[in-house]
Amino acid sequence: MRELFRKVFGSGAPEGFTGALERDEHVLASAGVGSEWLVATTYGLWLPGPRRVGWHLVSKATWSGNALAVTESVEDGTAGAAVVLRDLAPQRFPLETPGKVPEVVHARVTASIKSRDHNETVGAWFVQRKVTGRDGVVLQVRPDPGADVERVREVAATVAAKISKLRPES
Repeated sequence: MRELFRKVFGSGAPEGFTGALERDEHVLASAGVGSEWLVATTYGLWLPGPRRVGWHLVSKATWSGNALAVTESVEDGTAGAAVVLRDLAPQRFPLETPGKVPEVVHARVTASIKSRDHNETVGAWFVQRKVTGRDGVVLQVRPDPGADVERVREVAATVAAKISKLRPES
C-alpha cells in the first residue's frame, strides 16, 4: 500500500532532488541551496551533493539570518559499547526560502538526544542518542579539543559497561 501511495503521490522530495530515499523514509521539509537541495527526512538531513547525515550524527545545527549551519560528526572508533565521535568543520547553507527546514532540523536533532552530560574532569560530552532504524540508544562520546583521547576512551568504556548493566535484558 505504501509503495502504491509513493507511486501515485511521489516521495515528497522536491523536483530535481537526486538522493535515493529508503523505502520507508519520508520527506519532512526541504529548501533550495542554489541549484541543489537540503532535505530533512525521517532518517536524517540530506546535504547538497546529495549525501544523507543521520540525525544522530548532526552534532549541532543553528539558524542565523538566512543560513543553516550544520556541524556533522563522524564515528572515530569505539570505546567498549560507546562510539567516539569527532566533529567536522561546520558547513553553512544559505536558504532563500527556508520553509519548515530550521524547525524540523531543530526538532529532529533534539528528539534524537535522550540524555547528555559534559564531564569536565575527562573533557568530553557523553550523549545517549536514538538512531533511526535501530532499537534502543547508543552512547556517543565527543572529546573536547585538547582532551586526552585515550583517557576519554577508557572512561567511556567504563560508563558504557555501567549503562549496559542498568538496562533490562531483552
